[in-house]
Amino acid sequence: MNYLSSVEVEPTTDANASVIWLHGLGADGHDFESIVPELALPKILAIRFVFPHSPSIPVTINGGMTMPAWYDILDMSIERKVDLAQLTVSAEAVQALIDREIERGIKAQRIIIAGFSQGGAVAYQAALTYGQPLGGLLAMSTYFATKETIQLDDNNKSLNINVMHGSEDPVVAPLLGEQAINALTEMGFQPVYKQYPMPHSVCAEQISDIAQWLQARL
Repeated sequence: MNYLSSVEVEPTTDANASVIWLHGLGADGHDFESIVPELALPKILAIRFVFPHSPSIPVTINGGMTMPAWYDILDMSIERKVDLAQLTVSAEAVQALIDREIERGIKAQRIIIAGFSQGGAVAYQAALTYGQPLGGLLAMSTYFATKETIQLDDNNKSLNINVMHGSEDPVVAPLLGEQAINALTEMGFQPVYKQYPMPHSVCAEQISDIAQWLQARL
């Protein structure tokens, strides 16, 4: 099978957990590679970090320019108009990476899906429709693009979901993070939500919180 090309950061001992972390529009798998040492996780956790590269496609909102993207964004209205078919294909490609981690000996319950911005929208779709119970979902500075169409899998209807957003985000308005929380709550989830005083980025306080959350989950 042809898997998404990825940057992988291996632990110092045999991996027994995995975090699959999706980048945002115009970035690539190297974008969050440097965050691994910043998390300062205990070596005993033995986490493999997988940072896949999205394909490069024309993006309508950027004048049709070809760039790394998980799906096309057709307009930048507050709700976003996106190519849901492309988003679904990307989510299925991420699920193939989950399958591969399981084949490599990682239990599904010890696999975390994380995504920033556009990658977060794919992470929602990939995690909540996956056929085995996962360890958690981390959604950063993103939106729940498929909240009206998603077909939840029963195995992940109690998934631990952590949503983080910048209170000064000019790219993905904080309102979209709040809408995701409302939609998830209506679906029966109990997501955690926290805003940080930052724009469309990550900050030191957030990295510390992510580290604590990963340790609690794994």
